Amino acid sequence: MPDVTDSTWLDATAQAELVRTGQASPAELVEAAIARIRAVDPQLNAVVRDRFEAARAEAADELPDGPFRGVPMLLKDMGCHLAGEATHYGTSFLRDAGWVWPTESYLARHFRSAGFVPVGRTNVPEFGTTITTEPDANGPARNPWDVGRSTGGSSGGSAAAVAAGLVPVAHASDGGGSIRIPASECGLVGLKPTRARVSQGPDVGESWAGATIDGVVTRSVRDTAAVLDLIGRPMPGDPYVAPPFARPLVDEVGAPLGRLRVGVLDVGPGERYLDHPQCRAAVERAGALLEELGCAVEPGSPDAMFDRQFGRFFAATIAGDTALTVAAFERALGRPVRDDELEPRNAAYRAAGKRMTAEDYLGARHVLGRWTRRMAAWWASPEDGGKGFDLLVTPTVGAPPPELGWFTAGGPEEEGRRINSFMPYTSQFNVTGQPAVSLPLHRTDEGLPVGVQLVAAYGREDVLVRVAAALEEAAPWADRRPAVSA
Repeated sequence: MPDVTDSTWLDATAQAELVRTGQASPAELVEAAIARIRAVDPQLNAVVRDRFEAARAEAADELPDGPFRGVPMLLKDMGCHLAGEATHYGTSFLRDAGWVWPTESYLARHFRSAGFVPVGRTNVPEFGTTITTEPDANGPARNPWDVGRSTGGSSGGSAAAVAAGLVPVAHASDGGGSIRIPASECGLVGLKPTRARVSQGPDVGESWAGATIDGVVTRSVRDTAAVLDLIGRPMPGDPYVAPPFARPLVDEVGAPLGRLRVGVLDVGPGERYLDHPQCRAAVERAGALLEELGCAVEPGSPDAMFDRQFGRFFAATIAGDTALTVAAFERALGRPVRDDELEPRNAAYRAAGKRMTAEDYLGARHVLGRWTRRMAAWWASPEDGGKGFDLLVTPTVGAPPPELGWFTAGGPEEEGRRINSFMPYTSQFNVTGQPAVSLPLHRTDEGLPVGVQLVAAYGREDVLVRVAAALEEAAPWADRRPAVSA
């Protein structure tokens, strides 16, 4: 039997190559991942529910002959449903009810057809409405770089698992930064695709007013590109679709950059937000690297970036969606969900959503639509009245990974302030629908990861992948290992 223990730090593309060339079987790769999860996850609490026996059976059977045949992965415990299996959204009431999902999501079908073998579900905050993964239902996920610190959220369990070498890729999703923030805090590549690039069917047309989107966290740009090529397909009947790429994203890896015009964030986010010097240093270094790569780099950012109206109206759409989500689970369970079965943050969201009128909700979307056009103009051509930038560079978050418990230490009202203070740069691009990626380009003196965010125009993941791959080559991160790892 071939020795596949050295597959730990291979990315998904390389692990798939082991299977294609006969150096390893799907069963061997899956068994190695299971062994890593059993050995390491007790220190991280990244995997809240395993499906080891199902994964073994699938790996031993005839897997689809997709490009990632036999590669183990993890699914976030929110969305990407598998029919007949549990998905609990970080809640205690679904866990205690033993809830299983009746339908398979279109995304899960794509992962399966690619040949991936899901080996478990990863830890999430309740309903994904915060940016740290510390749910009451499952306890905190721990950052493999420092187990006393947050993994970020809401895809924190996925990010911790990939960073620690348990699997090479994990499902993630992003409604306000939930792919990019965990990627930043755990030292990974995390790309939020363009709105509607990845279908949420068949159960969801859009959520959070179109702000949410699925993707993955990985350790390499080529994995991120290859997986998005496979899952970025509309389902018939989707309410809208993203513009198609001119060629596969994997072809952008290693492609010439051209003379891109890059704006580096040139203003502070304001006193309401954290603005850590290590995050600023990360952006300065990224700007210097891009200049060395031939980009035209200058200070610049959209005028509407830190508009005070934005956060208030976006929060209104989240409240409305939370009320709808809880009501849907009440119908499915056939009983009310009490406030004391929700974390205080979500009880407050539900209450605000139930008070909201249709006029309030649609008015919030109207304001956000006007604001989006102001933002998008920065990337538009001068002929269309825009500034003509190709790329914006910002910190991913306002500070390095905080200690576990920091967000909730001051009570529910302070929790909201701390969440907002920590994420000045990400949720804007959920609302505009633009693609954005966090790259692990910086570390603090203590060795904690600090991500840099790159934002492209609507539909231009191709630009992000080209630039990200060039930065990966110029400032490699593949050899970094966290303190807790396989």
